[in-house]
Amino acid sequence: MAQGYSSIGTKLFWAIGVPGLIAAVAGVWLFWRQADAAVAESNQAEAEALAELFASSFAIAQQDPSAPHGTDAHSAHRAVTDLFRSRGRIVDNLRWASVTDGAGRIVWSRHGEDGSAPRAPTAGKDGSAQVVRHLGGAECTGCHANSQQLGTLSLSVQQPKLQAMVASVFGRALTGVLALFAVLLAVMVIALRVFLVRPLRRLTQVMRKAEEGDFLSRAPVTSRDELGALAEAFNRMLAKITSLRAQEIDTHRDLERAQQELVLKQALEATNESLEKRINEQSLLFDVARSLTSTLELDEIFARISTLVGERLKVPRFSIMLRRGDTLEVKSAWPRDAGTEGVTFAVGEGACGRAAQTQTSLYIPDLEKDAGIYIRRPEEQPPKGSLLAVPMIHKGEVLGVINLERPTPNGFAQNEIEVLSAVADLAAISTRNALLYEETVALSITDPLTGAANRRHMFARLELEVARALRYQTPLSVLMVDIDHFKHLNDTAGHRAGDAVLRQVCDVLRESTRKVDTLARYGGEEFLLILPQVAKAEALEAAEKLRRAVNEAPIEEGRGQPFGRVTISVGVAALHQDADALEALVDCADAALYASKRNGRNRATAYEPGMEAHPGRERGPLAAKRRRTGEVPSSTSSKGSA
Repeated sequence: MAQGYSSIGTKLFWAIGVPGLIAAVAGVWLFWRQADAAVAESNQAEAEALAELFASSFAIAQQDPSAPHGTDAHSAHRAVTDLFRSRGRIVDNLRWASVTDGAGRIVWSRHGEDGSAPRAPTAGKDGSAQVVRHLGGAECTGCHANSQQLGTLSLSVQQPKLQAMVASVFGRALTGVLALFAVLLAVMVIALRVFLVRPLRRLTQVMRKAEEGDFLSRAPVTSRDELGALAEAFNRMLAKITSLRAQEIDTHRDLERAQQELVLKQALEATNESLEKRINEQSLLFDVARSLTSTLELDEIFARISTLVGERLKVPRFSIMLRRGDTLEVKSAWPRDAGTEGVTFAVGEGACGRAAQTQTSLYIPDLEKDAGIYIRRPEEQPPKGSLLAVPMIHKGEVLGVINLERPTPNGFAQNEIEVLSAVADLAAISTRNALLYEETVALSITDPLTGAANRRHMFARLELEVARALRYQTPLSVLMVDIDHFKHLNDTAGHRAGDAVLRQVCDVLRESTRKVDTLARYGGEEFLLILPQVAKAEALEAAEKLRRAVNEAPIEEGRGQPFGRVTISVGVAALHQDADALEALVDCADAALYASKRNGRNRATAYEPGMEAHPGRERGPLAAKRRRTGEVPSSTSSKGSA
């Protein structure tokens, strides 16, 4: 930076000092040239004056032309010539004076060189002035012989003293100018150093410190000029920079703290997200467990699992399959309008079949790469996304499979697979409980030998249908069915054959009745059918249809019967027409059945009044109560022996 200030001084010197010096020298030279020209002009005037004086001396001599040569009439002329040859003050500067004739010979000279050749002209040298004037003529013949040849006056005058004086004056002036320039230059250098270089150097040092990062240093303000104002402005700038630097440090510290807090917040958010997922998973498992333990209905269990998994885990497609033997059937699906309920797969078929066969979860990250394992319906588009099949296993037995699909590849994380495996385990437990419950319910309301409803369920159902028919005044009929010669079958073929005949007859009756009808084993070889919304005439037709179906059924065990086949007798009774109460209705049907047996068996008989009065069989409310509670009626032995 010091070199920079030296360059500033040099620039100032070249910008101010050198032009000033050149101007001063040029001025002195110009004045000297003018003075020298004035001296030369003065010399020329003096030379012309002397030439005029010399020429006028001839004129004075001509004033008296009659005067003889050498008289006083030429005294003035001679005085002038003598004066020119003298060393007087008047002609002190006269350097040369001569008169030449027409042939170029000197006829008169200040130095007495008459008749000699003329000297070389020296006019104009060393500040001298020369005048050449033509002389001679008739006026000179009186004094000079051959005056016609007088030619030219040559006169040279110099002023060496004046010229030297002028040169000396201007030399001293030039010296003074140079001395003044030197003094001014020294003063300017000192002033620049004192008033410019030093303050700038101090300011430069402060700037260098500021450049190195020391913003607390300040430039000294030693004057109120522009440099002082610059130092004050720089100090204010440093103060602002210091403030900004402090703010930057605070901002940087706050930013670092914010970044740390952001990192902690991100870590906390990640932890919270992971924890939220875990809580959601645990909550899902808890909700699944609570929902599954709150009901024993299998359809309700599957519907709740579908809803919870579909909504909580955001699975677009979800289904639960139940295993029945070697077949997997979709029992519940999400979304509910997908139309996949009832679709079946064989064990080992597709992803769900393989999961059931291997009893392990099957995960397909990208269905496009493993499209062969995905079985779809013809109208479905090619599979995309990912598939997870989790088997529901309880004590080593596969009860079903849970299928989950997402439209993106790698859609299931490992933790989700673990959660869904836990859901499948809970679903397996609930499914097993529901199946056991269904079996228990079935055992409680069905006959274990024939699979038909038992007496307890029959009377409960009959009580419900009678109440509905009485309330809405709708028809209701009851059929009492008895296998003919059943005791003879047991005695001749054995009880195992009798049981087989009971099961086959029950199957024929079940296949020949409506779904709304109720078939129940009344006791022994007797069955009761409840026909809602059926009048007595239609019920008699239905009874005849059942009789013919059993009569035509290929039952091998019944070939030893008296008719060569198994036959049944049927009694028909109708509510409103034959009885207005449950017990009376059953008694009427039983009386009609006994009438069929009494009339030859293998026939259907409608109740008519007075049939219940036939002896040998318990009648009335007491008999109905015994039959409802499961007691063997007293007429069984008599019918069996009939």
